[in-house]
Order: sequence, then structure tokens, then C-alpha cells
Amino acid sequence: MHGRQELLAAAVFLLASLADGVDGYLARRMHKVTTLGMLLSPLADKLLISTAYIMLVQLAPTLVPAWIAVLIVGREFLVTGLRSVAVQEGMKLNIRDIGKLKTVVQIISVVSVLMAHAWKQWPVAGTMLAGETIATGAIWLMLAVSLLSAFNYFRVFWTAALKQTRQRRAPIPFVLPRPNDKNARA
Repeated sequence: MHGRQELLAAAVFLLASLADGVDGYLARRMHKVTTLGMLLSPLADKLLISTAYIMLVQLAPTLVPAWIAVLIVGREFLVTGLRSVAVQEGMKLNIRDIGKLKTVVQIISVVSVLMAHAWKQWPVAGTMLAGETIATGAIWLMLAVSLLSAFNYFRVFWTAALKQTRQRRAPIPFVLPRPNDKNARA
């Protein structure tokens, strides 16, 4: 059967992505979030995505050039390192929405490349669409959202780091008010 390998690869990738999403959702819902989980779960996500894009470079190099895979893999590990430093320093990086969008767009792009590799034309609503055109669009959208997400992580991290640095360097007042002193200025 034509396209069997691509369908199987897409199914395994989707199942792994879904399992990861359900795991994160259940951990948050059941209040079972741990520091180790906060560090290892994103690392597992990055490994899944990185493996997929590296594999796609070999499977469909015209759709996923090596330079795109290098950017995505580099982005994934840079952001993971940044998040690890933030956790270690007690910083909160609240960038959930664009991170979730990035993940969804990455999943769609991987599946669309797999499908375009097997089927050049896709029947949709009574018309035929070019699978490679859709996959190329998905890859470019994924690249844009991934880089925007990385920029946002670095911007929020930088802002939090500057704030934390200012707080650490805040000068101690020369005269400290005594507790319960009614004449002390607040």
C-alpha cells in the first residue's frame, strides 16, 4: 500500500505528541507538577520534535532543508536551557500561549510533510490541493512561530533577569525605621 510508512510515522508521532500533552495536562490538573518534571518534560518534547525534523531532512530534503532543522533543533535546546536557568534562579517565564501554538504548528508541519511525501495531491472538499505546497507553507509558518516564540522567551527572560539583578543590588537605606515607630515615614 502506497504511503503506509508515512501513515505509520504520522500516527506514531501524533500518538507521542498526544501522550505528552495529556501527561502535562494531568500533572497540572492533579497538582503533581514537580521541578524535575518541569525540567524533563520540555526536554522530552524537544527530543521528539528534534528527532522528527532531523528525520524529515533525510526523508524530504526539498520540503525540510537541513538549515531549517538546525534552526529548530537549536531553538529547542536554547529555550530549554533558558528555562532551566530561569527555574534555577526562581524566575517565572509566563509564555504559555505562544509555546502551545508553536507546538501545535510544529506537529501540523511534521504530519503535513509526511503526508506530502506520500501524496502529492490532497482531495479536499471536492478539489485537489498540492500537498507539497501545503507542507511548505506549514514549514514556513512553523519556522516563523518558532522563532517568534524563542524571541519572546529571551525577551521575558531578559526582563526578569534585569529585574532580579536590580532587586539584588537595591541599596540598603542608611537609616532603617524601628519597628512600631509612629514617626517613621513609610
